[in-house]
Amino acid sequence: MKCIYCGFDKLYILKTEQAKCCKCKRKFSLKKLKRKSEIIECFCDNLTVNSCAKKIKVNYKTIKKEYDDIRKNIAIFLEKEFQNKTVIEYDEYVYLENSKKKDKKYIFDANNFITFHYDDKIFNLLMSNLNKYKAQFLEDGLDDAYFREFSKFMMFNKISKLQKKENLIVKFWLFFEKFILKYKGVKSENFFYYLKEAEFKFNYPKGEQLKIILDIS
Repeated sequence: MKCIYCGFDKLYILKTEQAKCCKCKRKFSLKKLKRKSEIIECFCDNLTVNSCAKKIKVNYKTIKKEYDDIRKNIAIFLEKEFQNKTVIEYDEYVYLENSKKKDKKYIFDANNFITFHYDDKIFNLLMSNLNKYKAQFLEDGLDDAYFREFSKFMMFNKISKLQKKENLIVKFWLFFEKFILKYKGVKSENFFYYLKEAEFKFNYPKGEQLKIILDIS
């Protein structure tokens, strides 16, 4: 065990069930550390907040906050990892829940992102949400025209995926579509963090995920 503050590997275990670092002299709760490790384990096992709360018997709000913090830390980590890397290829993807794809009133709910392939890994750049253009398109009566163009793009994208099955980018898109289903709808303002979670879990096996999250938490 290492100090959570300075990383030194020599600790005293106190009668209060706290650990004290021999170097920086700071104390921390072993109970809280154990709980944090259990939450990270649940996150890497793809358990939802509700499932994690039930499993380790901790209230929903606590788990939700920990999950949100993990996702934010992951996003920062992935940004740093991608810096100065050589991009092999990239492509654009538009995501819309299956239940909304045939109804034009939902076209502005779509999220589009560019997926980059580098070093046998994936990085995603989320583009501006289309919702900010909704009022203007409706006011100008262009919603039907936009829906037709969007439908064409979705069909092209589907054909493109079928033609490039071995492409790492396409593998990620298929992974993401399956990954996001368990959340049964993600708010637009939170989509970025779920996209980054998928990216992280696609790039790293569970063992590495655990180590990375512990290091960046």
